[in-house]
Amino acid sequence: MALPASAVRAFEPPPQPERGAPACTTCPRWHSRVEAELAASRPGSVAASVCAGPPRGVSHGFNSGPLLEKTRKAPSSLAGAACAPLFALLSRGRRRRMHVLRRRWDLGSLCRALLTRGLAALGHSLKHVLGAIFSKIFGPLASVGNMDEKSNKLLLALVMLFLFAVIVLQYVCPGTECQLLRLHAFSSPVPDPYRSEDESSARFVPRYNFTRSDLLRKVDFDIKGDDLIVFLHIQKTGGTTFGRHLVRNIQLEQPCECRVGQKKCTCHRPGKRETWLFSRFSTGWSCGLHADWTELTSCVPSVVDGKRDSRLRPSRWRIFQILDAARNFYYITILRDPVSRYLSEWRHVQRGATWKASLHVCDGRPPTSEELPSCYTGDDWSGCPLKEFMDCPYNLANNRQVRMLSDLTLVGCYNLSVMPEKQRNKVLLESAKSNLKHMAFFGLTEFQRKTQYLFEKTFNMNFILPFTQYNTTRASSVEISEEIQKRIEGLNFLDMELYSYAKDLFLQRYQFMRQKDHQEARRKRQEQRRFLKGRLLQTHFLSQGQGQSQNLNQNQSQNPNPNANQNLTQNLTQNLTQNLVQNLTQSSSQKENRESPKHNPGKEQNDSTSNGANDYIGSVEKWR
Repeated sequence: MALPASAVRAFEPPPQPERGAPACTTCPRWHSRVEAELAASRPGSVAASVCAGPPRGVSHGFNSGPLLEKTRKAPSSLAGAACAPLFALLSRGRRRRMHVLRRRWDLGSLCRALLTRGLAALGHSLKHVLGAIFSKIFGPLASVGNMDEKSNKLLLALVMLFLFAVIVLQYVCPGTECQLLRLHAFSSPVPDPYRSEDESSARFVPRYNFTRSDLLRKVDFDIKGDDLIVFLHIQKTGGTTFGRHLVRNIQLEQPCECRVGQKKCTCHRPGKRETWLFSRFSTGWSCGLHADWTELTSCVPSVVDGKRDSRLRPSRWRIFQILDAARNFYYITILRDPVSRYLSEWRHVQRGATWKASLHVCDGRPPTSEELPSCYTGDDWSGCPLKEFMDCPYNLANNRQVRMLSDLTLVGCYNLSVMPEKQRNKVLLESAKSNLKHMAFFGLTEFQRKTQYLFEKTFNMNFILPFTQYNTTRASSVEISEEIQKRIEGLNFLDMELYSYAKDLFLQRYQFMRQKDHQEARRKRQEQRRFLKGRLLQTHFLSQGQGQSQNLNQNQSQNPNPNANQNLTQNLTQNLTQNLVQNLTQSSSQKENRESPKHNPGKEQNDSTSNGANDYIGSVEKWR
């Protein structure tokens, strides 16, 4: 049978190239097709150098020496004769892929060899180092037999086990969300963030006696209705930071829309085009720059109603005027230590602040120049020294917090001739205390985390990020003598008394709310225990009833007498009823024992929260 022409050509010896022509090399380690075509057949040419073998350090793989020697020694064999022609029959792309595979095989074998030798060297050196350390530490103890080598092997095994456990933990829990793998047992307990911001709060002793209604501030704020939060912003009390928290850091169904480069944000109610927040960063200075209590209480209702009436038809004005009586305005503010606030305002005025745009409207009119003179003659008071700032008798920085929180209509606004100065100061201070106590919420700049906690508990609105307590401010960088500090305290004596009152009320509210949270958590744990105990009793009774019913069935099968069956059923029902009655009587007696102190004569019946409040107020009286 005649062979095909391709097969015949395959078994023929390869043709010898002409002198000077490029040789068709059969070297399996081609680096490129162009290099193979340009290889010369003379000894010492590129082809000869390529076919000489792999470089030093590379495993042979396909280029093993015995294979090449076998090919050279037996050129007349079938494999040697068919190698080059069969390889030449392949397409150019196929041959290129084969060369790439051979090259990768050589590089992979080189990497594996280097990795194996490197790991072996690393393990050997690690073994020697650990052995040396172990022999230094535990050398005196390893005195029996071959104890040193055994201990070295044990230590090496423990180290390798620890490394393996660390790798497994990284694969199982790569992020920080796995709370169980943080090894709390080896770390110190996390301090209370509310106590850590001020160490003196742990030694707080109340000075004022407040009622339960003064301490419990729980506002049913309806953001979808007509309720409105009004922020009274006093200068240099940290109100700017708190105002940004209100518009950018609260979890809401419809968050405020804040655009880049704009201070004001749009804070609409869900599904409405009405605002739920009246502040600098939501509505702007609609009632004047840094409006006080007197201005806001007379301005906010008219401003809100004016914005609403501008969008309504005249036929609906009367309806909304009637509904405005049910509108709730919740006033909030932030206070600060009077000395720090005074120094901060002085530094702000030194930089050119004037607050000329403040209206100071009281009783429907602004003050005259005789009632409220200016402390400077130029455009601003920039660069003024502290002594000049304190010497001005008309400086509104003196007792600013009392003035902005009190009702100025009670003292004739800014007319100082209405009543004596001593009586005027007393009325202003009492008015500021009353307004502050009846506000929905107030915070202190020196207690940022507690301020956040009380706001969240009061309005049932949570912040996204926690507040940050800054202990270094511009006021803290001002170094003053003790004499100047006493003079500043004398100029702000009303603010000093108001701040002492506010701090006492603030910390008592905080402690009261924390105690209430602890009582609520304890009550939930008790309810869970009662529920689990009831389920356990229920399963016990069911298993007992099933066992007695099985005994009854067995007795029925053994005793066909109907009278005996009736006696057994009666006994079963009696046993079950007796068990139920005993359990009920025990639970009722326990409940009576718990409620017995509530039914004593001379005492009122209060709920759990009122008992907690009475306990807290009683403890306050003991502290006093």
